[in-house]
Amino acid sequence: MNAPAVIGALGAGRMGRGIAHAFAYAGHEVVLIDAKPRDAPACDALRDQAYAEIRANLAALADAGGFDARETDAIVARVRFAAREEAGTVLPGVGVLFEGVPEVLEAKRAAFEFACAHLREDAIVASTTSTMLSTELSGLVPRPERFLNCHWLNPAYLIPLVELSPHAGTDPAVTARLKAILEAIGKKPVECKAAPGFIVPRLQALVMNEAARMVEQGVATAEDVDRAVRYGFGIRYASMGVVEFIDVGGLDILYYASHYLAGALGDPRFVPPAIVDRYMQEGRRGLRDGRGFFDWQVVDANAYRKEVLARQLALLKHLGLAPEPGAALRRLS
Repeated sequence: MNAPAVIGALGAGRMGRGIAHAFAYAGHEVVLIDAKPRDAPACDALRDQAYAEIRANLAALADAGGFDARETDAIVARVRFAAREEAGTVLPGVGVLFEGVPEVLEAKRAAFEFACAHLREDAIVASTTSTMLSTELSGLVPRPERFLNCHWLNPAYLIPLVELSPHAGTDPAVTARLKAILEAIGKKPVECKAAPGFIVPRLQALVMNEAARMVEQGVATAEDVDRAVRYGFGIRYASMGVVEFIDVGGLDILYYASHYLAGALGDPRFVPPAIVDRYMQEGRRGLRDGRGFFDWQVVDANAYRKEVLARQLALLKHLGLAPEPGAALRRLS
């Protein structure tokens, strides 16, 4: 069996530490590389901070029942901190490098120029940027066919989702290889085109802005908006995806509700996109029509509904929110 790839995290801040934690936890050797030149005392301080944060996060996971705390030393031992001056000796052994320096183009340019001078030709280079496009950054590396964006959600060591965003020149085999490496450590990678906001930040911005707007307009208190999300919105979309939810509920519900909200609130933001109008005209309303955004003709609808119910009930039980028969009677007794 081939040994897991050595992982490099360029930038020893929060993201680099989270990625180092995630891969070391799964069994990879990781090099956490300081991207900045520092004197020895500053470098020692950063090293101590990085290890302290990784240990603290591992301790929190162990306390929550995530793993046996006795494994902590072995996990941390798989992370090697390297000062910038050491990079020339460690980078040639790295199979995948994740860049995590500040979101400034010149900082990225300098980091790639520095790191790529030492990387071997077959290494995969990925930026963890949350704002810059892979089409914008690919020109900063000497082998753009081996480059793509890889956006992690914080905390990187815990949240399963990772958004991969290759550019037109990325070798598909590179994307597939990185996806396989991420899946092997338990991540759930998704792929999206080079577009502002990726998937999650784009959806998130809409939801957070609308939540703030409702508080601003006095529609509901901040506490009740959050309560609605925790006990309704969040649970539903944790057990099925947003697009899946459209198809299961019926695209016609979204169509009529969106047009109503656009008119009632006098806000064109709520007008549905053209694809919703088109699918309505084509009779593609989702599960009950056999097609919508997904092809439901190959799905056993009854078995699917049972599966969704089981997922929702399991989540509610885990959260201590599952309905209990006779609960009202017991409260009265």
